[in-house]
Amino acid sequence: MPNTRDQHRKEIGRIGEDIAAKFLERKGFKILARNYRKPWGEIDIIAEKGGVVRFVEVKSVTRENISYVTHERSDYRPEEQIHPLKLRKIARTAEIYMNEREDAREYQIDAVGVFLSVKERKARCRLFEQVL
Repeated sequence: MPNTRDQHRKEIGRIGEDIAAKFLERKGFKILARNYRKPWGEIDIIAEKGGVVRFVEVKSVTRENISYVTHERSDYRPEEQIHPLKLRKIARTAEIYMNEREDAREYQIDAVGVFLSVKERKARCRLFEQVL
């Protein structure tokens, strides 16, 4: 039987990724792919802007869960939860993506932090460029 907490976390992640993709499009990014997977890693969003390919990791948190996650810390930044090991996996996966397509363009790894208020049906996003 699936864990309800796990299902909720995955659903919040999916909603956060949808919101982040729309946020990036409004900022002039072209979405190339979503949820690109390899055995050793996954990239949430692959986008392009200004001739640079962007590999974007999305981290979401709900307002309802923020006090649980932060122990009442008001300056919580979900993007800070991207650990060095995760960044290395993203970098390796990004390199494979570019090699598979024989794409010699410049690329970088970015992050989007998404704050969700499910009850209010509102979200706030922050883009962090070149996190690695």
